[in-house]
Amino acid sequence: MPPRFESVPTTGGSVTEKREYKDDYQDKTLYLPGPTEVREDVIEAMAEPMFGHRMDRMTDLYTTIVEDTKEFLGTENDVIVLTASGTEFWESTTLNLVEDSMLVPTSGAFSERQANVAERLGKDVDRIEYDWGTAVKPDDIRDALESGDYDAVGAVMNETSTGVRNPIEEIGDVVAEYPDTYFIVDAISCLGGDQIDIEDHGIDAIFTSTQKAFAMPPGLAVCAVSDAAYERELEKESASWYGGFQRCLDYYDRKGQTHSTPATPLMLAYRKQMKHMLDETHDARDQRHQEMAEYTREWAREHFDLYPEEGYESQTVTCIENTQDINVAETVEAVSEEYDMVFSSGYGDISEESFRIGHMGEHTVESIKELTDAIEDVADL
Repeated sequence: MPPRFESVPTTGGSVTEKREYKDDYQDKTLYLPGPTEVREDVIEAMAEPMFGHRMDRMTDLYTTIVEDTKEFLGTENDVIVLTASGTEFWESTTLNLVEDSMLVPTSGAFSERQANVAERLGKDVDRIEYDWGTAVKPDDIRDALESGDYDAVGAVMNETSTGVRNPIEEIGDVVAEYPDTYFIVDAISCLGGDQIDIEDHGIDAIFTSTQKAFAMPPGLAVCAVSDAAYERELEKESASWYGGFQRCLDYYDRKGQTHSTPATPLMLAYRKQMKHMLDETHDARDQRHQEMAEYTREWAREHFDLYPEEGYESQTVTCIENTQDINVAETVEAVSEEYDMVFSSGYGDISEESFRIGHMGEHTVESIKELTDAIEDVADL
């Protein structure tokens, strides 16, 4: 039998070799574009004794997190919380809403991946291609919709690879002019730290992952679904099984639970953190993220420059152009070793041209300043 894959030479050995997990890792403060820091009491919430996922206790837990999420987001749309990464909703929203064709503006790694996922699922995908760092322009969406026939437009609200915050509100207003076209928004790296009125801008499906601005452990994906999107899936001959709107929402209506076994410890953590988020309020959380973003941009302009197009900077992750030609990889490693703080190099092909600071979740301007002070020291700025 031939081997399943050809071995690829690496400098550090094969990644398939077992590397025993140890118990002596140094704790690091995370300033990544996700995962981010998690409150201690949220971590502790996962340590409750196990209980059955068909017990009344599970109904209490799941209905609490779903309804609290709707309250926090300020939406009347249905909410699904699944044990999955946000990638699940790339697949399921495409399967549920797209029969044949989809329009995807691409301006970074994750919008490109969204288009690739749709193609892998057999959909015809038209791209509006932008240079990395450039924001999507609503007029380009209108021009494409005017000349083409699309089941859906898929857009990334916060392009994690470049630090671009696309004008989703304006794009949604354009898509709303075409009532037979559904609007799908990947808000994985910003929802919970960048406020948006879902209904007011005609968003049919918007989704995130809990390890980003929600500041929860990884492992859960959240999607808000419009009535129109739910009805659209009912009309289709095929749809996602695990992430099907009908299957998820009908089971919730009947049982107040998930249709398949959930990660109950993660949902316990979700319940605890969502209470914190409600106590802070969405407005206050949004304002805190604005303040962190403004501080980080000011610091970046003082010492480097910003990678994203001016006026379209992210509120949760700043991508900084490496105008001083520092060794980004070495700086990231040195800050980690000397200060126990972890930030991120640039993504993919721009790994040395840029670096990224995640200012999301429970961080504050004061905690972000601790990181920028450390970078100044290590890079001798």
